[in-house]
Amino acid sequence: MSSPNPDDYAFERKIPAGDNMERHVCVDCGWVHYDNPKIVVGSVVTYEGKFLLCKRAINPRKGFWTLPAGYLEQNETTADGAMREAFEEANAKIRIRDLLALYSVTHISQVQIMYRAELDNPEFSAGPESLEVRLFEWSDIPWNDLAFPTVYWALHQYRQIKDKDYFAPFANASGEMLEKSLEVLRR
Repeated sequence: MSSPNPDDYAFERKIPAGDNMERHVCVDCGWVHYDNPKIVVGSVVTYEGKFLLCKRAINPRKGFWTLPAGYLEQNETTADGAMREAFEEANAKIRIRDLLALYSVTHISQVQIMYRAELDNPEFSAGPESLEVRLFEWSDIPWNDLAFPTVYWALHQYRQIKDKDYFAPFANASGEMLEKSLEVLRR
């Protein structure tokens, strides 16, 4: 494969030798194109007990509230990616504390890595992917207007450990939390 442009090649779906899953394989040279899950990085950002949320200016779920998060870039650590996303979406300079959760969102082939983070000062504003950015008291979080179930999970899981210095990172929600979070997508 000498050209980096995939349009220069013909691919077919088949199981390559030594593999057990169907993949896109170049019909000319046999090169296998692995289409792997996307990695999303983000954080639950707090300042004096309040939560930083961004109202999405882009689809999916434009107009709904989310945590500062987005796709990890090449040659970037997950923590650096979470800090970059907070700056891109909220013009916020955050300090990462620790890993909060690792979510497997299989129906859209994503792995989401969420951190606990803090703002050292309340300086932020909407970036190009946000319509609005605000700090919310827990009781004022717009629960009916959250963009994704994982935002619901991360906020509730954060609240479970907010005063702890050490804890095991969370995973996908289950039970009642899962049911309540799925209501987010029905709105």
